[in-house]
Amino acid sequence: MAITKTSFINYTRCPRYVGLEKLKKEVLTSNISYEEYQKEIEEGEMSSIIETMVKRTADGEEIDLTETKDISLEAMMKYYNQVEVEAAKVVEKVFGGKTIHAIKTKNQESFDYNHNGVRYLCYVDIVNENEENINIIEVKASTSNAFYELGPKLKGILNPIFAHKDGIDYLKEELFSDLSSEIDLEKYINNRNKLFKRFDDGKYVYDLAVQRMIIEGEYKETNQEHKISKTRYYLAVLNHEYVFDGTYENNEPLYNPDENGREIIRIFDFTKITEEYQQIIKEEQERLENYLFNPNSDPVKLKKYCQRGKSQQCKYFDPVCSNIIPKINSVLTFNGNIYFKNEFGDKYNNKLDLVNEGYLNILDVPEQWINSANHLLQQDVVRKKYVHVNQEKIRLAINQLKYPLYHLDFETFPCPLPRFKGESCYEQSPFEFSLHIEHEPGVCDFNQDNYVYLNKTHNDEREEIAKRLVELIDPDKGMMFAQNFSFEQKVLKKLANNFPEYKEKLLKIAENSFDLLHIVRGNTELFKGLGYDEEEAKSFNYYHEDLQGSFSIKKTLPVFTNLSYDNLIVKNGNEAFITYLQYPTYSESEYRIKYQALVDYCKQDTWAMVEILDALRKLV
Repeated sequence: MAITKTSFINYTRCPRYVGLEKLKKEVLTSNISYEEYQKEIEEGEMSSIIETMVKRTADGEEIDLTETKDISLEAMMKYYNQVEVEAAKVVEKVFGGKTIHAIKTKNQESFDYNHNGVRYLCYVDIVNENEENINIIEVKASTSNAFYELGPKLKGILNPIFAHKDGIDYLKEELFSDLSSEIDLEKYINNRNKLFKRFDDGKYVYDLAVQRMIIEGEYKETNQEHKISKTRYYLAVLNHEYVFDGTYENNEPLYNPDENGREIIRIFDFTKITEEYQQIIKEEQERLENYLFNPNSDPVKLKKYCQRGKSQQCKYFDPVCSNIIPKINSVLTFNGNIYFKNEFGDKYNNKLDLVNEGYLNILDVPEQWINSANHLLQQDVVRKKYVHVNQEKIRLAINQLKYPLYHLDFETFPCPLPRFKGESCYEQSPFEFSLHIEHEPGVCDFNQDNYVYLNKTHNDEREEIAKRLVELIDPDKGMMFAQNFSFEQKVLKKLANNFPEYKEKLLKIAENSFDLLHIVRGNTELFKGLGYDEEEAKSFNYYHEDLQGSFSIKKTLPVFTNLSYDNLIVKNGNEAFITYLQYPTYSESEYRIKYQALVDYCKQDTWAMVEILDALRKLV
């Protein structure tokens, strides 16, 4: 089997992982099949795609990325493969020379070497060799803003630790002799150090550093040490600033430089960082080999390496390591971040730290440790078994609504590569909307007051969506209403930018809007404006034990209504865009069923808001 780059990353994440794998020693020097390696690669790339597609919502609600397993690997990998193709094109432009690249892993350049009886193996996405250097390029389907967000802000303006030159992004220290004239040195170093956090901002750099260890291992084993100084290491990622100009060839997008001269791929030079990483990697290699030859599956503390709630969450976290955590009312259900402090001054900023010390149930945490009124409220609701309702705040929020109320929900496809003119990478491109119009409080019919627009094909129908919206919604009367309305606002604003004919009306709709969550959970800015002090403005308007710390539609719907998604074919947003994505694969009868399933799902999303709002009215 050998130790691949992916297995190295997993086996070193915690002392227990290898023991749980129950590896046989003979696999440590054996070959790995192409199918096995390809599966590892695809699963790794899918986690990268998922993490970029599914972010925390703008209002801070946590999204459990482990619940995105229904995103089809087969449906999405074609986009990752195309990212590799585009990366190879840009590499050839930037570096010249000879470029080796292949979609199928078995045709890619590979490196391997043996160390203490263990074989290490990696394949390289792109190898470029020119007169000066051997260039190793690892392709990731994430975006460049992950790196360009690293840097201090001055008066709200970000000063990144990277700078662009001749098609490559470098750390500023490599381009400027007087670095202090470009950036605050202390803040530069602090942000640079984030690249060494393998479970956070540095995860892709760590991946590349492991690859470097294996490549240099082969160089040394095969008497090619002279190549070490000639080899440079890069990450190629999607350019978050790129805007597609709408050029097609044979009905497929042609990703030329955009109108500002930006390529769709950005290349980051991490040669220096991966060199500094090698001492860390070597230490982890020593630990790994100790785990391999002395496996131990005894429980260990739950820490950041578990990657709880992320797309890279350890596969053993749910079935094995976290089985001591209660399924309901655990400390993990404290809403948002925690800032607890015990009587000795010890701080708890991570919920898993509480678990490690035996505080498993939400009621296990002493009240005096907690400084958040909402966290104390959660405890009180669980302890006394009541439903918290701040009638005055809910009534005040409902009184802000103007009718007709337009309950709006978009279904979007955040494609890694832009498909239509004016789009960027991972842009939330709408393919469906549902609108329920509530004419007066409580006056809305499930069928007669509902309007759904759903793309029939994969053609660009965004303008039709914009046109239909301004036909149905009067921007001068009533207001748009949504759960987490910042999402709908962003989609509306993007449609406005792309279709000037409808811009004024679409922007008015986006501006004149209200969030259902502001009524249920609350909103500090809204309630301070209504006369509440900071503490009361921040407090939950409503809390029920069944919410389990979350105000997502999945949690609020059964608390307020009898509605359920269980009887629907399409049950969530991920299934919705995958169903849309798979249009071309359906037979005629399958297409009709799936099309109606998408209509039913989106329609239920907006009706759910009608029902929840009605339930809130009855509470006050």
